[in-house]
Amino acid sequence: MSEKLVQGHTMKAFDEEMAELNKLVLVAAAKARDQLAQALHSLEEEDTALARKVVLRDKEIDAMELQADEAVFHIIARRQPVAKDLRDILAVSKMMMDVERIGDEARHLARLTLAFYEGDYSPPNYRLLSDIPKLVQFVDGMLAKAMAAFEQDDAELALEVLRLDAELDDEMKAALRRLSTYLLEDARSVGHVVETTLGLRGVERIGSHAAYIARHLIFLIKGRDVRHERLEDVERAVEGDIQAH
Repeated sequence: MSEKLVQGHTMKAFDEEMAELNKLVLVAAAKARDQLAQALHSLEEEDTALARKVVLRDKEIDAMELQADEAVFHIIARRQPVAKDLRDILAVSKMMMDVERIGDEARHLARLTLAFYEGDYSPPNYRLLSDIPKLVQFVDGMLAKAMAAFEQDDAELALEVLRLDAELDDEMKAALRRLSTYLLEDARSVGHVVETTLGLRGVERIGSHAAYIARHLIFLIKGRDVRHERLEDVERAVEGDIQAH
């Protein structure tokens, strides 16, 4: 068999294995989004049984991360990728790590339901929790956009996620200010305020993980590591390249 045919066979096998790995990441992300939606529903409906299901189902996303790790090890061992191929594997592997951590944060949100509504403790005032659904909707939109960018190899769409991440910071600050005002009105709610703050921080981290996924994707597409670059620099890197073409 000629070297060209051998190389062609190897490239086809690599592409097929990467397609399966990419699909696994997309499926895990969809499951993480569902977990987040169910965790929020459990909080809004004071449904502790659903919250416990969300906590238990987090193991499914953990298992998918392990499956992705095994696939990565297999591809590297069998195909010995270099240059762009290796870059693709590393970027997708890191995306899967962020998806798994989003699942963890959804589990933490479900645990907030258990903390508030399981046992003999008095439940919090609904005003205290009003910002959590808003922020969950916001970060879920970020994650949906990040995964669409991944599926479409769209660096511009990934850049939109980073812009939303900057907005998320402002939304979070406003939510914390409202919590502070509520605490001043009723100092007895300090315990609930602390728990709610931790819940909001967890939701904020989901947005951060969505932004990391977008940054990994830009690295995958453009070959430039933008994990620690300012938004303005990433915009120049992505938009400048688009205008050059």
